[in-house]
Amino acid sequence: MAKPHYNPVADNYRASPVTVFNVLTHWRDFLELCKPKVVALMLLTSLIGMLLASNAWISITILFWGNIGIALCAGSAAAVNHVVDRHIDAKMSRTDLRPVATGRVTPEQAITFAVILGILGAFILWVFINTLTAWLTLASLVGYALVYTLFLKRATPQNIVIGGLAGAAPPLLGWTAVTGSIDGHGLLLVLIIFAWTPPHFWALAVHRKEEYAKANIPMLPVTHGERYTKIHIFLYTLILLMVSLLPYATGMLNWLYLIGALVLGIGFLYWAMVMLMSKGKSGAMSTFKYSIWYLMILFIVMLIDHYAFPVDGLW
Repeated sequence: MAKPHYNPVADNYRASPVTVFNVLTHWRDFLELCKPKVVALMLLTSLIGMLLASNAWISITILFWGNIGIALCAGSAAAVNHVVDRHIDAKMSRTDLRPVATGRVTPEQAITFAVILGILGAFILWVFINTLTAWLTLASLVGYALVYTLFLKRATPQNIVIGGLAGAAPPLLGWTAVTGSIDGHGLLLVLIIFAWTPPHFWALAVHRKEEYAKANIPMLPVTHGERYTKIHIFLYTLILLMVSLLPYATGMLNWLYLIGALVLGIGFLYWAMVMLMSKGKSGAMSTFKYSIWYLMILFIVMLIDHYAFPVDGLW
């Protein structure tokens, strides 16, 4: 059965500016603009970044307002992504029912909504947290919404590798919200997500290769082929496994984390090998789905280890 599409002329609200009324009336569309599932994973890493930054109890003010501000800025960047990629989204089955791609929300409404979220999020971080976190969050917003979405995504098959830095920032933002400084252990959390991003997205790109080609996006499997991409997924997963051991090697975390990182990393390597040894797209979506669970569980294990075996003298 064909997916239903919407006539952008049929609904009067589409041509109207963003108002409290149409946001409340069509709140699901505006919520979808924020990519809530992606933001939820980002907030998990930012929250754990906060909790890892200190052995002491974290202020409720920091926990609440810090994550609210980060979430609003992340939602702002996601809304800009919807606008910039609306023509691409319309060509891909995974995204062709997004609000801007279908016309349920106009580009003008989405941009207005994104600006409001971004300003509000930055203001909250500036007032309730600290200026460093506010500036770093704005930098990651600009990096994802403008540098990656507007330029890198269409310019190079290394778009995910270079642009992944913006998406890797949330745990550092959580860390700086507590400490007010950029520390080595906070940067290790960024490095883990930075190494995780290429195998995570390239697995999806292999599965959606034809759609990316149709949309003229130079993802690695489109420009260099599936075999080449699978080799790079395996190599980056090896790099990720080694990087994930650094929190133990530096004394940031203890043996419980070491065991968790090894088990999860070997699991990721297994799925990367399944992709490498198989023909076509077999195993691609399983690898992609595993990568999401990998990151969630890895950060949860970090948190459990942190409170089970507190390390003195680190912060």
